[in-house]
Amino acid sequence: MATGRTHRPATRSRGIPEATVARLPLYLRALTALSERSVPTVSSEELAAAAGVNSAKLRKDFSYLGSYGTRGVGYDVEYLVYQISRELGLTQDWPVVIVGIGNLGAALANYGGFASRGFRVAALIDADPAMAGKPVAGIPVQHTDELESIITGNGVSIGVIATPAGAAQQVCDRLVAAGVTSILNFAPTVLNVPDGVDVRKVDLSIELQILAFHEQRKAGEEAAAAAAVPAAARKRAAAPAAGASGSGSAPASASADQGPDGDVPAVMPA
Repeated sequence: MATGRTHRPATRSRGIPEATVARLPLYLRALTALSERSVPTVSSEELAAAAGVNSAKLRKDFSYLGSYGTRGVGYDVEYLVYQISRELGLTQDWPVVIVGIGNLGAALANYGGFASRGFRVAALIDADPAMAGKPVAGIPVQHTDELESIITGNGVSIGVIATPAGAAQQVCDRLVAAGVTSILNFAPTVLNVPDGVDVRKVDLSIELQILAFHEQRKAGEEAAAAAAVPAAARKRAAAPAAGASGSGSAPASASADQGPDGDVPAVMPA
């Protein structure tokens, strides 16, 4: 089976926009769920709703794959699963190393979704000598002294960094020097890499901060709406009193100036 060192995804050569590439895994996840339920075909509207995008954007994305569906029938689910998997490079074996086997690294090692999506955890690496040889998810942890030989021996092109921030750049440099060309970075820091190396950053604290912003904004909107209710109630309560004075008998000051027929004279008496 081919490895990540000798094969690269075809998306760039085919001119597929990065925004479309970022949505392909969403479509694949939705399609895989449909496939598991033995659903044979799906409309663009149904698939777009399942993936969380609009149907026009989905049809545009699929046009880059050369897939346009069948009018009145929709898209063939199994064929799309194959087509997107092939475009993402998931029809081949991608050996991955995880560096930093703390709580997060161990959780990633135990994640069962890697194997089902074309990724094989080839090695777990940590700088702590006490971790060496200990099995995590059935894989013995290896010391960072062996990093370069592990990368070369397993033909690894994808590395996952789950180290503390202070160690991440050094680990990144060693991975790149050993031949890794794609890095998934969980460390809370920005990595500097040379041209030709792709980095995807996952920062859970930033995601939580963004959610906190939205929660604060929603709380502010709710407080403003709650404050507006009493003001509106007071305005409604005052309206009948104003209406009564306008639709009933005229005020005493006005009636004193009315003529014999109840009209206000054009010329007031001296």
